[in-house]
Amino acid sequence: MAVQKLYAGAKLRELRTRLGLTQKDFAAKLGVSLPYLNQMENNNRPVSTTVVLGLAQEFGFDVTELSTGDAERLVSDMREALADPVFTDSTPPLADLRLAASNAPALARAFLDLHRSYRQTHERLASLDEALGQSGTPTAASPWEEVRDFFHYCDNYIDAMDRAAERFAAQATSDLASHTEELLRARGITIRRAAGEGVRHYDTASRTLTLSPRAAPETQRFQLLHQYALLEQAQLLEATLDLARFQSDTARAIAQIGMANYFAGAVLMPYTRFAEAAAETRHDLERLSIQFDASIEQIAHRLSTLQRPGAKGVPFFFTRVDQAGTITKRHSATRLQFARFGGACPLWNVHSAFETPGRFLRQLAETPDGVRYVILARDVSKTGGAWNSPTRRYAISLGCEVKHAGALVYADGLDLTSASSFQPIGISCRICERVGCHQRSVPPLERKLSVDPNHRDTLPYEIER
Repeated sequence: MAVQKLYAGAKLRELRTRLGLTQKDFAAKLGVSLPYLNQMENNNRPVSTTVVLGLAQEFGFDVTELSTGDAERLVSDMREALADPVFTDSTPPLADLRLAASNAPALARAFLDLHRSYRQTHERLASLDEALGQSGTPTAASPWEEVRDFFHYCDNYIDAMDRAAERFAAQATSDLASHTEELLRARGITIRRAAGEGVRHYDTASRTLTLSPRAAPETQRFQLLHQYALLEQAQLLEATLDLARFQSDTARAIAQIGMANYFAGAVLMPYTRFAEAAAETRHDLERLSIQFDASIEQIAHRLSTLQRPGAKGVPFFFTRVDQAGTITKRHSATRLQFARFGGACPLWNVHSAFETPGRFLRQLAETPDGVRYVILARDVSKTGGAWNSPTRRYAISLGCEVKHAGALVYADGLDLTSASSFQPIGISCRICERVGCHQRSVPPLERKLSVDPNHRDTLPYEIER
């Protein structure tokens, strides 16, 4: 049987450091040359029999500690950790793991500690998800969340799709609705208006597109463009979806709808022309709505997508909330983020928009991280188009950091210099650290509470600082 060579450079360095010796002095005591010791400490050469004897005789060192068992255990543990899907295709070769375990065991242990901490945190968050009512597999993002994160990390701007939409709008020979209908009919698609099949329905067998005559003209135009994107921009859609590498067919299908919606909105409001108009009107939503024949919600959403490299607009956050306070649309190009669970902070003016239909509400607000915002809110009603059809009511919110207030007509007349003008808001009660909020619904996660049965303030408990 071949004798296994012993590489124990880390142990040699550890012992020498513990003894407070230089490499020169340590080499002299072991009876080896300085270059030879240096090579052994860097695992370029195995530990010689002379060195093993010198360690035992000169320093009384237990030579069994030079065993490679510890390094092999580190290698095994690292291989197991690197099997975690979080590392995807980045697994290093076994030789690199052995080098790390032998030459840098402290770094290897730090890596293992970090991964262990990550797993514990991940499992803990999964437990919180389950406790907060998350359904399905707690450790995997839902398809909706996966798609939302995709658009979020793209800054809600898809360059190839946006530029294709801009080219389409520039080539329109008539109004967009008529131009789109002409193109679809030229490709053998029949277009009809009939109630009872939803807002839009496309029959792939008969190649018939049915639009609801009850829908507003701007909605019908949007749905025409949406269907055009699905049919005539399919190659671009598929290429973009391939790059996104969604984890499920459901997420891919949801993203496909989102991409088609994106194309439709970008055709109605071509990037360059819309960005120039937004700057010229100082982001006046009503003027932009008239100029581009789009709804207030479409205008607000489009403003949040103006993130083209080299031609970025004001970074906005945009959100849509239903009457129960649930966020149904959200995007942020600002530092403001949204909670995954629960509704928006009750102190946001978006909730008050339902009480003042048809009016814009303005708010100066400050988040717990000290960032200040100008926030605009307004209700949005979507009628069903008939007496007995339900009306869907939402409120939308559009905001930017106060440093961009000069570009926003809605900031005119507001006192931006006084701290008292800014209302303290949070993201959601569960993750908000504010202690004295009178609208708090639940205590913040991971904060200790003090409960005194003999004292009651706004809340039945106190949050320890």
